[in-house]
Amino acid sequence: MAKINDNYLKLKAGYLFPEIGRRVRGFAAAHPEAKVIRLGIGDVTQPLTPTILKAFHDAVDDLAQASSFMGYGPEQGYDFLIEAIIEKSYKPLGVELKNTEMFISDGSKCDCANILDIFALDNTVAIGDPVYPVYNDTNVMIGRTGEADEKGYYQGLVYLPCTEENGFMPAFPSQKVDMIYLCFPNNPTGAVATKEQLKGWVDYALANDSIILFDAAYEAFITDPSIPHSIYEIEGAKKCAIEFRSFSKTAGFTGVRCGLVVVPEELEGTTSTGEKYSFNKLWLRRQTTKFNGASYPVQKAAAAVYSEEGWKETKENIDYYMENARIIREGLSGAGLTVYGGVNGPYIWLKTPVGLSSWDFFDKLLTECHVVGTPGSGFGPSGEGFFRLSAFGNRDNVIEAVERIKKNLK
Repeated sequence: MAKINDNYLKLKAGYLFPEIGRRVRGFAAAHPEAKVIRLGIGDVTQPLTPTILKAFHDAVDDLAQASSFMGYGPEQGYDFLIEAIIEKSYKPLGVELKNTEMFISDGSKCDCANILDIFALDNTVAIGDPVYPVYNDTNVMIGRTGEADEKGYYQGLVYLPCTEENGFMPAFPSQKVDMIYLCFPNNPTGAVATKEQLKGWVDYALANDSIILFDAAYEAFITDPSIPHSIYEIEGAKKCAIEFRSFSKTAGFTGVRCGLVVVPEELEGTTSTGEKYSFNKLWLRRQTTKFNGASYPVQKAAAAVYSEEGWKETKENIDYYMENARIIREGLSGAGLTVYGGVNGPYIWLKTPVGLSSWDFFDKLLTECHVVGTPGSGFGPSGEGFFRLSAFGNRDNVIEAVERIKKNLK
């Protein structure tokens, strides 16, 4: 009989969001009359904008004619999209990139997991706590860790607590690490890193021959002009960082699927015999072997995001969600809850009322307010006592959810 990958058995329960879905379905089945408002999973609610949708339709029409039909595309992405991103999203930041340094994908969740293919298993990995669960779980799946302890920390991973006391900004590892996941604006806390703070991480990585895996999926939601949108705004970052970005929240592509990875050509690691080798070449080889590229219509739709009208429409949706964030943040803060985030990112990170664990608070909101959020402990042990709400809901539902919570807290 074929043997399974036992590393999957180390994972605790189900992945966070399926577990939330299971509880919500159970409640809805038992209470069909309840109007449940979902502010848990970060799924968008606003439709694709007209300019993006037209590009999508036009690209589908291209496939209906022999003269414009597109078959297999380049696994690393079409130049028309890569060049649009470089020109419209990176150059304004003062960041120069080559076409060969950018790889279009079907989403940054996949990329954050798949990037592990090009790193040796004996690398030491550091992740924030709490943080997006995919970083932790995929390292467990690939076999980099031992078992989890009673708190949920896995042997072999270095956890960097992001707490109220340190402003949800992880401290530098006390031991040498080879790979560091950073996520800013942060999911789930909404924290952002200043240029000085990111420079500290780049300096650390360069001094320790470490690689930063920088998740910038929410950079489009930054409102403070002093906050960097890319790790490459920091001098020296091209020698020590890989950056992930996504169209999911920025342009409403959660169901369309498109993301990107930047792997600078000057980024190098060492072979088992100590020779230097290009991570860019490794990722290219990985993608051309294991990935067939995002579809042509999806990439044409993504390119339309960077047209003058497309970006105007996209920005309007971003502003819509950030207004939702303001409503949640101010409403719950006014109700006496301690609230963080929601200023430079679409997530609100709040302290649970005294005496309630994060899953207890989840159940309380679901059963008493019919509102779904995300327990902080699902993002890591240091998330216990906190709770995440998403700003990606419909405006009327967001307002109603805040009023329900405020009424329940009185």
